[in-house]
Amino acid sequence: MLYRLLADLVVVVHLLFIVFVAVGSLLAVRSPRLVFVHVPVVLWAAAIVTIGFTCPLTPLEKAFRERAGTTSYDGGFIDHYLDGVVYPGRYTTVARLLVAVAILVGYLVLLARRRHRGTQARDIFGYGRPQRAGWRRARGTRRGEV
Repeated sequence: MLYRLLADLVVVVHLLFIVFVAVGSLLAVRSPRLVFVHVPVVLWAAAIVTIGFTCPLTPLEKAFRERAGTTSYDGGFIDHYLDGVVYPGRYTTVARLLVAVAILVGYLVLLARRRHRGTQARDIFGYGRPQRAGWRRARGTRRGEV
């Protein structure tokens, strides 16, 4: 029972990883510091796709499934859970292109926001931003006045 739950947890983490690869750049528009996490994740996912090695989460899930006494599947995680289930296998290339477009759009929006603000490169990551006026100043009073 425990190993089955662990295998299911690995599936959830794996799916979250794939979703983060796809939409992480769009999330970085809202929280620019996510770029520091998203870029390595995208590089890792691109290496898996282009080089063709197995993500470490796949053998981990299979090992948990075998320890739970159930049969594991052949092939990779995406082949088993996504190809033919979420989208037909013939659309794999289209799905990969859509993910690439989502990543590019997110980073293009992030760069456009940076240019629109006229900020320095380090400002986009939260460093060196000018401080906002305090609540007193926002209400029209000077600092130090009550």
